[in-house]
Amino acid sequence: RADRTGRWAARRRARPAGGPYELTATSASGARRTLRDVMVGDVWLCSGQSNMEMEVARALNAPAELAGANDPGLRLLTVGHDTGLVPQEAFATPVRWQAATPATVADFSAACYFMARELRRSQGVPIGLVDTSWGGTAIDAWRSEAAIERDPAARERLAVLRAFRTDPMEGNRRWGAMWQAWWRGRTGDRPGAEPWRDAGADSWRPAPRLTAWESWGEPELANFNGMLWYRTRVTLTPEQARQPATVSLGWVDEVDQSWVNGTAVGNSYGPGSDRTYAIPVGVLRAGENIVTVNALDTYGAGGLVGPEELRVLRFADGSSAPLGSAWEYRVVPSVVGTPPRAPWEANAGLSLIYNGMIAPLRDYGLRGAAWYQGESDAGDAAGYAGKLGSLMADWRRQFGNPALPFLVVQLAGWGPSPAAPVESGFATIRDQQRRAVAADPHAALAVAIDLGDRGDIHPANKVEVGRRLARAARRVAYGEAAAPSGPEVVGARRADGGIVVAFRNAEGGLLAYSADRAIGFELCGTGPGSCRFVEGRVQGSAVTLPALPSATGVRFCWGDSPVCNLYDRAGLPAGPFEIKIR
Repeated sequence: RADRTGRWAARRRARPAGGPYELTATSASGARRTLRDVMVGDVWLCSGQSNMEMEVARALNAPAELAGANDPGLRLLTVGHDTGLVPQEAFATPVRWQAATPATVADFSAACYFMARELRRSQGVPIGLVDTSWGGTAIDAWRSEAAIERDPAARERLAVLRAFRTDPMEGNRRWGAMWQAWWRGRTGDRPGAEPWRDAGADSWRPAPRLTAWESWGEPELANFNGMLWYRTRVTLTPEQARQPATVSLGWVDEVDQSWVNGTAVGNSYGPGSDRTYAIPVGVLRAGENIVTVNALDTYGAGGLVGPEELRVLRFADGSSAPLGSAWEYRVVPSVVGTPPRAPWEANAGLSLIYNGMIAPLRDYGLRGAAWYQGESDAGDAAGYAGKLGSLMADWRRQFGNPALPFLVVQLAGWGPSPAAPVESGFATIRDQQRRAVAADPHAALAVAIDLGDRGDIHPANKVEVGRRLARAARRVAYGEAAAPSGPEVVGARRADGGIVVAFRNAEGGLLAYSADRAIGFELCGTGPGSCRFVEGRVQGSAVTLPALPSATGVRFCWGDSPVCNLYDRAGLPAGPFEIKIR
């Protein structure tokens, strides 16, 4: 029976896997609707950022993989990139199931597809895959507000988001105050002397043109990822200054925080998207007005780009005042760091992607979820384990299954290999992923440290990622006895004149590739810069390190793209970790 909104639901007892079936719904009045080609089997949700989104067509040996991608028992569904300020009832971009063919598989998630292909072989049931992933996204964008409001570190940003939802101008005002406080805290600028208020000429230079700053011919900007300030002046009549108005800035690659006459008016993310912000009444003035933009770029080209005609002040009476091309700029030193991201930003905000891409799934019956994300959180990695744990609990509540299996891909290597012990946000994320999984009896880790590419954050060997995800799924979702991944660290203790690091789930015992010692281990003291490389002697399921009296902890395989050679005899690597010596 439908409710007042026309919604209804029917539940059936589980039936044997198979198909295709027909599903028919009939109303009391005799109306009928029949769905054909319905399969009964296991549905897996695949989510995360670009390494989960990366298509089969870009994976290693793609032509051969696609040539054999015909499987009517494997169904694919891709969720479009959509957001919502509140949880959405339905997907904004229509979705549909498709059978696996070379044409449909080509643009589908490679890690997800290769995992399912392995599970089709081992489980012999139809499998449906829901790919809901988005490149460059931080974990908070995927957590619901209910999860985030339990996180003290996010409560202030969440309050600003809720203000923005009902009053965007008030939200922008409150966010501008937070952003400005961050800037003053990082730079020591006194109030009134900040770039959005200081009208002086010192340190400002004419912008050669409003194209990507890498194209200006300035050596310091040729490969610059960071922040630039821009500003321009526009003269208004008294009549124009009295009217309600908006400012349009054209395209900004990739994040802007913008001011008019020192008042924060807007913050947006998205290369190639127009920025248009309402200007609070009383901000504009007759005579000279100053528009200031802080542009943050983290990858590729950056800056104010796009056609000049897009940059304009528009007034309530339909008139306008162009901002022109006479802009100035100044470079922000890298030591200032990366600014906070607005809570309504799609990629790095709070809950918007969850609202648009997870909430519409409601309580869909899932066999499990695979998660490949973390690169975007490497700049602030310390609390990632708690966020990942809350995401897993949050999604389990939505899908009505407190034991829903979660498979987590530990980040692959990318970037420089360390020649000496270093601090690394990527390494910290890997250890945080390990800790979150170790604390969850229904989660498993797929170690990928050895599958990376120093020069490409999107390594091509997604076949092996999928194979390792499937192995983890066979343990936590299907109850097989095999270890979910490779060797897992248990602990470190002093014994027999050395420090013994014990492992479990090392199938056939440990071995060191290409050497008679295990490399990649570090012994660390209590202070920064106290770690040093040491070699390890492999014995069974343990590695013995030298007895360094000052050592209080052990790190392994640490760095952005470390070189490590410790595996088990099944060919699976020991994953990165940091532990205390007991």
